[in-house]
Order: sequence, then structure tokens, then C-alpha cells
Amino acid sequence: MSVIDMERRQVVVIGAGPSGAIAAALLKRKGHDVLIVERQHFPRFSIGESLLSHCLDFIEEAGMLEAVQAAGFQLKNGAAFAWGEQYSAFDFGDTFSNGKPTTFQVQRADFDKLLADQAALQGVEIRYGETVTAVDIERSKPLLDVVREDASSYRIEADFILDASGYGRVLPRLLDLEAPSGFPVRQAVFTHVEDRIDCTGFEREKILITTHPTQRDIWFWTIPFSNGRSSVGVVAAAEHFVGRSQNPDQCLRSFIEQTPSLGRVLANAVWDTPARTLGGYSANVKTLHGPGFALLGNAAEFLDPVFSSGVTIAMRSASMAAAVLHRQLQGEAVDWQTEFAEPLKRGVDTFRCYVEGWYAGTFQDVIFHPDSSPQIRRMISAILAGYAWDESNPFVSEPRRRLRMLSDICATETP
Repeated sequence: MSVIDMERRQVVVIGAGPSGAIAAALLKRKGHDVLIVERQHFPRFSIGESLLSHCLDFIEEAGMLEAVQAAGFQLKNGAAFAWGEQYSAFDFGDTFSNGKPTTFQVQRADFDKLLADQAALQGVEIRYGETVTAVDIERSKPLLDVVREDASSYRIEADFILDASGYGRVLPRLLDLEAPSGFPVRQAVFTHVEDRIDCTGFEREKILITTHPTQRDIWFWTIPFSNGRSSVGVVAAAEHFVGRSQNPDQCLRSFIEQTPSLGRVLANAVWDTPARTLGGYSANVKTLHGPGFALLGNAAEFLDPVFSSGVTIAMRSASMAAAVLHRQLQGEAVDWQTEFAEPLKRGVDTFRCYVEGWYAGTFQDVIFHPDSSPQIRRMISAILAGYAWDESNPFVSEPRRRLRMLSDICATETP
């Protein structure tokens, strides 16, 4: 291979989504040479549109907060839950962790492009339309094979690779790192609508999570945007799709028709965008790091969309990995397992506990309990705002025990 086909870089980031843009910008701000290789062209569609407050901490750290605040995205101040005629709202301005009081609901095509553009403005090089096809980590420095859209190819030797490829899961696929997620296979059907919501009590500043009236493991999201549109979707296990239309639009509408409270919210909606489906999205890996690489966000693990934790985990992993990698590139001895994988996993496992509790119904019992104490609600609100790593919060430090105890109390108090 000729010299022109080989390139030498310090850090290669695979993927220009939120975790890739944040990690690249943080490393560039520390003076490192960073290249992002992105298979798609931005803007491009993605879900995960309701950000948690903790996301803004990392956006701010990466020097992008002012641009995000100026972009005109829908302000979000909390999360609301509906089940039949029951309604429970949590305010991110009143949480145990005292984090950011608000965040945003975003159309990801615009949001992701904004973050990538901000990284580029800080000096990060981004190459769109290029695909990593092979990786060799059995050498002193990792080697990547990259194919351009014109089918030409080249190689990059890097000091380190960060995989921020999201659902593409580039390194897990190429390095045989895939592992079962442990979650049942669920499917999402979703679309964007001109919502025309005039329902009394509806709050555009909150994501609305609606539980199916009789099947508590079926739930819907309604995420209002600032332009009068909303993202609407349903999530259910495979068996709940049996006997329903194979047409995604009709399938989604049939679920909503069974859910009167959501039907009222969307009574005036204009269904002008074909629905999409996404199934089997839960994923896991054998390891979050290895010689010369680390996995960020959805490239490593994706739990479930119910609490919008995906982008938060992605950004948190980007910040943590960038900090460890900066020290490593400066010649310090680092331990990726104890400084990155284990602390990241603690927060992910906190989210996992509440996701499992949601589908089991125990966390729903807590959310909809009419007489929960204000302090407990503040602790739960902190988790819903993304602060799942704040171990001063008892519902973070002991999530399973605390949730079990609380759900038992709720069950005994239920008439």
C-alpha cells in the first residue's frame, strides 16, 4: 500500500452523533488531534428526542451550551406520566440532585448537526460519508480500514479509537464484542405529527409518557417540539403486535385508539409523516474497552427509550472517556476498568433498575401513587432528570432495595 493510502492520527472517533461530537470537542479543547469518521451525512433522522437535564452539563463542558440555547429548541422542564385518568408530573427544577432545572426537546436531525458543527468550529475534523470496515487491535497502535463513498479506501493508524457509532455498533460487530442485553425484544413504532394540541392541562414543556389502560407494559411517548409538531411513538413487546396491521401508521393508530387519554391529546393531530419501526434495539457488549479502544453510548449498551436515558448515557460516557484518554495521551497510567467502565456502569445499572421496574409495574405504582412524599418525589425526579450517578441520592445508591421497599408500601396502601 502506498504512503498516500496510510494516515497517522492521534484519536479517531467513529460517529459524529452526540457522544462522538462531545468526546471529540473535549479532547480537541485539551489540545489533542481528533478525527471523526461518520458513515452518514448530516442532518439525518434519529430518535431519542427528549433530552434529560444532565445532558446540558456535558454540552456546557464541551463549550456548546450557548449555541444549543440559541437554536430555538423546545424548552423542557420535566416529565409527565398518564395512566387512564391518573396523571403525575415531575419538575426538573425541584430535584434532590439540584442539577440543571431545564433541558430541551429536540428534532435530532437538527440537534446532532448543531453539535457536530460546533465540534468542527472548535477544530475537530469530520469526514462524512466514510465507513470503517475493519479494525486491527492486535498491534501496538490500532489500524482502521476506511472506505469512502466513491469506493476508494485508506488506512488510519491511531493512538486510540472511540466508538460513538450508536446503533451502528461498529467495533462490537467488527471485534465480536456483542452480548445479549437481557431485556425482552420490544418494538417501537413512531412518527412526527403536526400536533395541534389544545387539550386542557397538557404541558408542552414536558415529555408525556402514557401507559396503555389495560396492558401496563405498553407505553407511548409524546414529545412536543417548538414548531408545533410532536414525536409520537408506542413501545411494546412482540406479542402485542400480533394481529395488528403490518402498516406502521395503522398499527400506531390502533394502539392510540385503545388509549382514550392519549387520543384526546392527539384528537386534532395531522398525521402527515409515514411511521417508522425500530425493533430489537436493546443491546449489550462483553467489554466497554480494550487495547486502544473504548465504546461510548449506544455503541456499548442501549437499555430502553422509556426514560430517555440513551443520550444522557452517551454524553456521560463521552465526558468520562475523554477525561481518561486525555490523561493517557499525556503519558499517565490509567485504568479504563476502574476509571471508566465501572463508574459508568453504576449509573447505567441505576437506569436499568427503574426500566425493569417500569415494565414490572412496580415503578409505575410509585409514580402514580397519590400520596408520595415530596422528598421521595424529589429523589425520583433527580433520576428522571438524568442524575443516575449521584450516589448521595438513596434511590441511586440502593436502587433495587429502595424501589422494592417503596413499591411494597404503595401496594399495601392501594385500595
